[in-house]
Amino acid sequence: MSNEILDIAARMKELREICEFTPEEMARELNVTPEAYASYESGAIDIPISVLLAMANACHVEPSALLTGGEPKLHVYCLTRAGKGVGIDRRKEYRYKSLAYNFGNKVAEPFLVTAGVVPAGTPLVVNTHEGQEFDYLIEGTLRLTINGTELLLYPGDSIYFDSSYPHGMQAVGSEPAKFLAIVL
Repeated sequence: MSNEILDIAARMKELREICEFTPEEMARELNVTPEAYASYESGAIDIPISVLLAMANACHVEPSALLTGGEPKLHVYCLTRAGKGVGIDRRKEYRYKSLAYNFGNKVAEPFLVTAGVVPAGTPLVVNTHEGQEFDYLIEGTLRLTINGTELLLYPGDSIYFDSSYPHGMQAVGSEPAKFLAIVL
């Protein structure tokens, strides 16, 4: 795993301990198995964004506390210049940039996501998280599955959905897909 994932994993463990959750209690809170949670906290496997957002919510901290190790400082506005933002490299085919990481008390988490092309036939990884999500495709073609329904999104397409239903996405074609994801 990357150093970034290992740093986030260490912050997860520290935050869990500060909030006085056992690993088993945190796993229940995040609706994952204790084995999966132990793997996240050790940095052994990819940590889904949904897990990081849920943990931040459970511990009453801003997600940036897990992503960057610091609390947001801005309360009037947060300007993120082109190409900037806090990067989160999950699996090799996904790169996230948090676009409002330094703004406190957000009601939504905006990310610029780049989904790399994966070999044909690669299984789609699905997840769920509380709330709702809005995705706007900027470049490429994106295969999106929500609760068993498969959709193809093209540049300019957008979708808003209840993210408590199983959903997953993959770039298809020969180019990566870039999209704005806003998690509420």
